[in-house]
Amino acid sequence: MVAAAFDLQAHRGGRGLAPENTLAAFRQAIALGVTTLELDLAITQDDVVVVSHEPRLNPDLARLDGQWLQGIGPTIRSLPLAELKRYDIGRLNPASAYGRQFPLQRPADGERFPTLAEVYAIAPAPMRFNIETKIDPTRPGNTVDPVTFVRLAVEQVKAAKAADRTMIQSFDWRTLHEVRKMAPKIATACLTIETANSNTIRRNDAVPSPWLGGLDLKAHGGSVPRLARAAGCAVWSPFWRNLTPETLAESHKLGLKVIPWTVNEPADMARLIDRKVDGLITDYPEQGLAILAEKGLKTR
Repeated sequence: MVAAAFDLQAHRGGRGLAPENTLAAFRQAIALGVTTLELDLAITQDDVVVVSHEPRLNPDLARLDGQWLQGIGPTIRSLPLAELKRYDIGRLNPASAYGRQFPLQRPADGERFPTLAEVYAIAPAPMRFNIETKIDPTRPGNTVDPVTFVRLAVEQVKAAKAADRTMIQSFDWRTLHEVRKMAPKIATACLTIETANSNTIRRNDAVPSPWLGGLDLKAHGGSVPRLARAAGCAVWSPFWRNLTPETLAESHKLGLKVIPWTVNEPADMARLIDRKVDGLITDYPEQGLAILAEKGLKTR
């Protein structure tokens, strides 16, 4: 019997081990043997597609001339690439609560915000990419508009000749709609979260959530898998605690793959793998790979 392929994704390149969304992290994830590099996109003032989880410079991550930022910095959209490249993101601020979350992360001083083109350049086939458009419909001033964001990202994917090994994901499904129009051969993943502090579904609101690209959850029977299918996504990626055996089964029945995020505890990884999820997004890819090996599952 041939072992099933499993999509093990290194979240932000595997931030449990290396500085997030840096070339150092991506190189390490590639060396480990992950299936997919998961990363986040932003657009500079001069329309360069760069890798960053935050739309603004984060004082937990960014230093200028050796000094940590004092408070939230400017938007990446307000900075040309040359200015953005002055910031060092090679370690976490040890004085920050965020920095203390990842005690195993090894610094790589001198790392700069990479461009998407630079990441593609170090990761030839068969390495896959899951790239996220970091855009918030409730904060339009922080980024470019959805059409421009997708156009610039898709141009980079095509320039790298990587459409067949790239997926574009987002919580803001407006961008996924644009991907389907501009580049229907690039697969899309519908990201969702439903927690007390963060909720893109908003099932109890009187009007449809602005995150869902014009779709109405109520029109799909309150089913998030059905909603993701209606959005044209090949993958549904829920916050892992939101996934139930019932919604997993429903997704598979609809033809959706299910890749929950961000799963960091080995016991949770093992349980979800046993439930037959199609992949995992994790900060600790080395742990996920070890569990998959124990279970006889391949990542390619």
